[in-house]
Amino acid sequence: MSTVPTRPRRARTRVLVGAATALAAVNLAACSSDPGSSAGAVTTGSTAATDAGPRTTYPLTLDNCGTTVAFQAAPDRVVTIKSSTTEMMLALGLGDHVVGSAFLDGPLPDALKTAAAGNDAITKPMAAQVPGSEAVLALQPDLVYAGWESNVSAQGAGARPTLAKLGVNTYVSPSACQEKAYQPDPLTFDDVFGEITEVGTIFDVQGRAASLVAEQKKQLAAVAQDGGGHTALWWSSGNGTPYVGAGIGAPEMIMKTVGLKNVAADVPMTWTPLSWEKIIAADPDVLVLVDASWNTAQAKIDYLESNGATKNLQAVKHHRFVVLPFASTEAGVRNVDAATQLAAALKKLDWS
Repeated sequence: MSTVPTRPRRARTRVLVGAATALAAVNLAACSSDPGSSAGAVTTGSTAATDAGPRTTYPLTLDNCGTTVAFQAAPDRVVTIKSSTTEMMLALGLGDHVVGSAFLDGPLPDALKTAAAGNDAITKPMAAQVPGSEAVLALQPDLVYAGWESNVSAQGAGARPTLAKLGVNTYVSPSACQEKAYQPDPLTFDDVFGEITEVGTIFDVQGRAASLVAEQKKQLAAVAQDGGGHTALWWSSGNGTPYVGAGIGAPEMIMKTVGLKNVAADVPMTWTPLSWEKIIAADPDVLVLVDASWNTAQAKIDYLESNGATKNLQAVKHHRFVVLPFASTEAGVRNVDAATQLAAALKKLDWS
């Protein structure tokens, strides 16, 4: 039996890395700062019928955000909640195990669309928001893989203890753990790679996971720090009070990777509301704008350019906007891609 004991934060799970195989790889492409751009894609190689890495020994026990989860075998029927978990399954060549998906944050990147083709469980999500437990249980899953802890609560797909009693395991993206002992503080790419490795172990595809991690590390090493120490604000959503990337989550990790200084880095949270007064006082050199169907990057730009208080910001006057799709801005397999896109876009901005 493989057992992973309860451990604090970075050592919260055992990392099992297998030999690399010519399987799922994430190749990253750059994008421009065009508000309409969704360039930058996660691509996967061919998925072999079997995995060449070391085998997982079951039962496998994990400490996941403080909840003990025991797998008797690799999950066969999986419900994914949030884009980050759906894309993780696809990037590891596990899309055929997904029997239902929900709460997707945007369209799949082009390369993963091929992996999802023909699977209505992914191309036709069961719910635009978090699905209820009745809808989830109707699919007879043996695992619910959630991007946020709140996805597996009594108000969401079902509380973790309740689902466990019904024979349904739950696994939350470790980067989304909320308890201090488990929450990455700050999030690093090692945390992201750790989830890839752990999911590979759960599904007994350790070779694929190792290959994916190796490729992402190679691509991350090639990301240029073209931020030059310029200050930046990462605006995710909201107008009245913007909701921005703070000091310990994926936005901070990505901005730091490219050499930008986050004006909200002193807030010890993943995301935080930040008043316009503070934003105007900080006067960031560049604005990273998250593009989502419910709060588009163009709507943000229109607001910034038309509002008397914000149109005089240096970033607005010089049109220093970089746009990233929402689905690439939460911890997951597209974070390296987001860093690559951001670095490439910074090269094209007017810094005069």
